[in-house]
Amino acid sequence: MVTFFAAIALLIGGYFVYGAFVERVFGVDENRETPAQKMQDGVDYVPLDWKKNSLIQLLNIAGLGPIFGPIAGALWGPVAFIWIAIGGIVAGAVHDYFSGMLSMRNNGSSLPETVGTYLGSGMKKFVNIFAIVLLILVGAVFMAGPAKLLAALTPESMSVNVWLAVILVYYFIATILPIDKIIGRLYPLFGASLLIMAFGIMGGLLIKGYQIPELTFANLHPKGLPIWPLMFVTIACGAISGFHATQSPIIARCVQNEKHGRRIFYGAMIAESIIAMIWAAAAMTFFGGSEGLAAVLSKGGPAGVVNEISNSLLGVVGGLLAVLGVIVLPITSGDTAFRATRLIIAEIFRWDQKSTLNRLKIALPLFAVGFTLTQIDFSILWRYFAWSNQTMAMIVLWAAAVYLAKNERLHWVASLPATFMTAVSATYILQAPEGFSLPTSISYPVGIIVALLVMAFFLYKTGSRMKMAAEAQS
Repeated sequence: MVTFFAAIALLIGGYFVYGAFVERVFGVDENRETPAQKMQDGVDYVPLDWKKNSLIQLLNIAGLGPIFGPIAGALWGPVAFIWIAIGGIVAGAVHDYFSGMLSMRNNGSSLPETVGTYLGSGMKKFVNIFAIVLLILVGAVFMAGPAKLLAALTPESMSVNVWLAVILVYYFIATILPIDKIIGRLYPLFGASLLIMAFGIMGGLLIKGYQIPELTFANLHPKGLPIWPLMFVTIACGAISGFHATQSPIIARCVQNEKHGRRIFYGAMIAESIIAMIWAAAAMTFFGGSEGLAAVLSKGGPAGVVNEISNSLLGVVGGLLAVLGVIVLPITSGDTAFRATRLIIAEIFRWDQKSTLNRLKIALPLFAVGFTLTQIDFSILWRYFAWSNQTMAMIVLWAAAVYLAKNERLHWVASLPATFMTAVSATYILQAPEGFSLPTSISYPVGIIVALLVMAFFLYKTGSRMKMAAEAQS
């Protein structure tokens, strides 16, 4: 249990120490006018209190991510604690902070616009397509999953398609209405419930005397799947997730002062890491080890694990909250996924979103595509989602590194985790069955070489740029 509490303490300390360091490296300007102030439109650019922004950001980036991912990652054992703690502090929270702050520095730009500013128009076009596809898939799957769960609760009255229609109507309203009407009012409450639920689980483990296992670097996965890079891809939300970068610009348009950025973006990611840590601990403890956890996962999936743990530790009320959480949380991620897609498409076509008609032009076909996708089997498509998610995170970190290098700031806070995530993404796609299915004897060294080559190219380009700037000044 010492390992668990040490990891929690490390995350909290990481916010105050490393988070403050990253903030100084970025160079916060408290007197700089934010997009929420200079571009206020009553729809997407709406100044909100930092506490409300923090809870909305937490819910936007979290959903079921810091629950389902760590539950699956717990199969590898306590080594998962290291990735969640270290990854959350030096990679995930850095990624989320820069994705939000760089959006603020660029008038609340969406992810592709921000990436294009620092990595060029070619990467902007790629990320436009990549992000739209990713977000529509997220929105569709987070529509289908809750609909099936709700249909199971109402087998005699409402079918899956009826619930799909109900959720679609909600998505549509939440996407079209100004952010302060539904998201700004309800999501802070849902964000708080996510935290309460997690700490309730932790309290249940402690009160009932469960012994959370101590750190071991042994691979405890029942099928012997390699820790590298599979665990680093399986546990995305809670450590680092590229999906977060699509959500940060939504809140970047609502921040009233740059000094709130660390509390909102860095802080929300640390809170998500703590939630992930608790659920990973519960999963690897409650069932007596990886074998027991694997057995439950094979029958009911992560939702079954959540249901069984919650009912046992929190009783009937806790079990009901768990079921509602499994339904509500993906819906709240799905609607903001569609909202982010609307904003990206609006930037592509330069359509002012203050106009209701312009919002409808994007939203109507967008939801038609989303509903159609819910009728398709996602089993093949979603094998690629985890890799796509981490690849997106890699791209965002490289964009942050370029920004820091251009402004002659310490780029290592972004370039080092970017290099690490490049190794993760490259190794995974080379090794995974849905990729090239290469043996580890090839995928490991090639993945690392790719990462080092990208770092070398980055250092060469930034070095050349600094040399040219020095020559121009002399």
